[in-house]
Amino acid sequence: MSTANSTAKMLTHIGNTPMVELRHLDTGPCRLFAKLEQTNPGGSIKDRIALGMVEAAERDGRLKPGGTIVEATSGNTGIGLAMVASLKGYKMILIIPDKMSEEKIQHGRALGAEVIVTRTDVPPGHPLNYQTMAKDIAERTPGALYIHQHHNHDNPTVHEMTTAPEIWDQMDGDIDSVVGGIGTAGTMTGLGRYFRKVAPHLKMVLADPAGSLLASYVHTGQITEAGAWIVEGIGEDELPAVGDMNLIDEAIVIDDRESLTTARNLLKAEGIMGGSSTGTIIAAALKWCQLQTEPKRVVAIIPDGGDKYLSKMYNDHWMIDQGFIDQKNYGDLRDLIARRHDEREDITVPPDATLAIALGKMRLANISQLPVVEMDEVVGLIDESDLLHTVLGGGNFAAHVADTMTRCLETLSPDDSLDMLKATFDKGFVALIRDNDQYWGLVTRTDLLNWLRRKRLAA
Repeated sequence: MSTANSTAKMLTHIGNTPMVELRHLDTGPCRLFAKLEQTNPGGSIKDRIALGMVEAAERDGRLKPGGTIVEATSGNTGIGLAMVASLKGYKMILIIPDKMSEEKIQHGRALGAEVIVTRTDVPPGHPLNYQTMAKDIAERTPGALYIHQHHNHDNPTVHEMTTAPEIWDQMDGDIDSVVGGIGTAGTMTGLGRYFRKVAPHLKMVLADPAGSLLASYVHTGQITEAGAWIVEGIGEDELPAVGDMNLIDEAIVIDDRESLTTARNLLKAEGIMGGSSTGTIIAAALKWCQLQTEPKRVVAIIPDGGDKYLSKMYNDHWMIDQGFIDQKNYGDLRDLIARRHDEREDITVPPDATLAIALGKMRLANISQLPVVEMDEVVGLIDESDLLHTVLGGGNFAAHVADTMTRCLETLSPDDSLDMLKATFDKGFVALIRDNDQYWGLVTRTDLLNWLRRKRLAA
């Protein structure tokens, strides 16, 4: 098979994604169905518009052979574009806000794209805003095209022509509501246009993260000031240019905590591993279903898969750091410990382990120091500086931890004060929390910062 034919065949697998009924969640009197867009080759619904926008640009001559595609993206459109660009022989430059998961960034780079990570906390028009940067890079790059999904009218057209008819056919024309999120608004606008023609009674329901201004606009018609949210890919701080918000009938606001825990529950209950926006959409769909007094048939869009969020929402420690999983509250310094010694995961190392083992544990757990434990007694601490000192000083990774660790430890009692903790940090130590014969774990500066952040958010 020729390369061209192989490329064409691969791209034909975009779309025609499965529809499954969710049977283990509380859907009230309704039947809730999920459109599994993570089964697209690039792993998300954005594969559809990536192919559609590129082929439209090829047809009208905006994109020439060997050219460069530039895009501002929350990740999934960028991955889809990078895949299409790789298969079609284009260069790809992606500009991604820094709140997006590391998996999305690495996925784009693995496909051969140049990925530039910029700040999330800047408004539209700021030089470091991802859309502003993409426009500037495209203007300075010969042969470049800024796809500009947020303003590209091929975006909603793709969904009107493909996604919507698929849903209609899979539901045998029997559907009362569609629940989805809005980033660029391409999906919900395309679906809304189609269903206004074939099923005017159908309700288009927006699932919006708390902090986004879109739900408020649907409710009041007024543009309000946006806040911040963790959920990726949906929610906006301005009205989407290609979106028709008049097609949205209702809007339900879901906060980050409920979004992420709902996604995790969906995996346990239904075996569907969706991304963070999936949690927002499923939570909103369940709320809408439970409010109904008559049976309805509802479709929820699952935009992408959870494999892009393993380092975040599917990581218990990340969820704890963010305050989304509650630990036992002791009311003392034990509350600051990110990884308590009484957990199933043992983040310690014995003194007779090699430095290679210690480094491997640090990398696996994404930490920079390890308590050294012998016979349930903390006998030392080893960190990255200790490893470097030994290896650069002529040692090797086969050396034992006991020969490298520091035995100078700062131990605090759980009921010691924050001032005593800070004094420990000021001396350059981390704090080992011990109560009589019980070792509870260690507290670092990062742990204190995360604890303070959680306290502020809860206030």
